[in-house]
Amino acid sequence: MNEQTVLLITDDAQFSRDIIGRWQMERAVPVFTLMSSEVWSLSHAAPCDLAIVGGMHDGHLSVVLRELESLGIPTICVAEEFGLHLLRSEFARVLAIRQHDAWLDSVVVLSGEVLRRVEATARVKRAEAAAHASICNAALGKYMLDARHGFNNALTSVLGNAELLLLEPAALPERMREQIDTIHNMALRLHEMMQRFSSLELEMYFTERESHSENKGAPQAYLSGT
Repeated sequence: MNEQTVLLITDDAQFSRDIIGRWQMERAVPVFTLMSSEVWSLSHAAPCDLAIVGGMHDGHLSVVLRELESLGIPTICVAEEFGLHLLRSEFARVLAIRQHDAWLDSVVVLSGEVLRRVEATARVKRAEAAAHASICNAALGKYMLDARHGFNNALTSVLGNAELLLLEPAALPERMREQIDTIHNMALRLHEMMQRFSSLELEMYFTERESHSENKGAPQAYLSGT
């Protein structure tokens, strides 16, 4: 699991100290990046898995939340009671928490859930990418299998003609003999590569057969009715 990053956007130093200090009590602590609303407006974006916003100067909160929402960054906003309704109505994707007595515990618990969901989503995306790569590799392998016979026929022709020419060295200039000898050697290397490919295919075939045989021979469990 990659180290996760939490972006703290606040104009109140105590706000960030409280959150980081409370999070230090947890077993898993992310990497924190701290920004004020002015710095955020200049930087526009910072790589992170979660943003926590609070303790901000008047007029800056809406701008920051709107930018975070447009970037698709999961965001938790800590606000006073009177501002919660406006936040929830204007920013539907922002998780708003009232700054009550136990707000630090609420922030850390909710943040942990968000980060776990982010990690799960990342795992799904990695699995989908790996599956897509496997499909592409399988398609490439199938193409190589389909083209193998034609490639071998062409390679046999190149090898045969090169060997015939090399049997009559006196009929060719020395420079041409060297070039034909190079063609012959490269064709032999290609032939060796194709032989290895065929051996790998045969090995995979027998491995698959053994796997099917083991599955068929495995004991089956049956439920008996009463």
